[in-house]
Amino acid sequence: MAADTRGEGAARAGEASPAADADEVLSLLQRSRALLEGHFQLSSGLHSPRYVQCAKLLELPSRAARVGSLLAARLAPLAPQSILSPALGGVIIGHEVAAALDVPFRFSERKDGRMELRRGFTLRAGERVVVVEDVVTTGKSTLETAELARAAGAEVVGIGAILDRTGGKHPFAVPFASLLALDFPTWDPASCPLCAAGGRAEKPGSRPG
Repeated sequence: MAADTRGEGAARAGEASPAADADEVLSLLQRSRALLEGHFQLSSGLHSPRYVQCAKLLELPSRAARVGSLLAARLAPLAPQSILSPALGGVIIGHEVAAALDVPFRFSERKDGRMELRRGFTLRAGERVVVVEDVVTTGKSTLETAELARAAGAEVVGIGAILDRTGGKHPFAVPFASLLALDFPTWDPASCPLCAAGGRAEKPGSRPG
């Protein structure tokens, strides 16, 4: 089907090696001052001494487009017919990936604790969907978004992210592509040494609470 491969050639044309892509993304994170050090509560609830604020990386449209094209090249072989991202963190990068692949983009939103498709967004039965996030740590929001797509009858063919923070232990049963893996220490709040020393975690992410 033509819809399966729109933009695939363009995405692959800019593809470099995974190592070169990782080096470039790390450099962009550093130059955009998106790598933070301190005491943070991640959207997963875990605490960490380091945090990546991808919003700073994606703040400049040209950077967002570049990162989106790199990730699109990784995902093009899956022949996605659309991109779906959880709000809010995945919205910018998901849109840029969809733009590079020339496929529709949609996002899910959390309402009363559950992910939903709103704003008139729908998915077709059998539609090949890739879920795109900015950062994956535990994968909770990503899995919820994938399940939402499946419940709508779509086929989730892959997961994509700028940054993999799972330490090589991602929970996905479908192909997972990321541009950069960073293994920062994380702790449950009850065993966080920074909390034990009297520190208070900042919540720099987009998720409330």
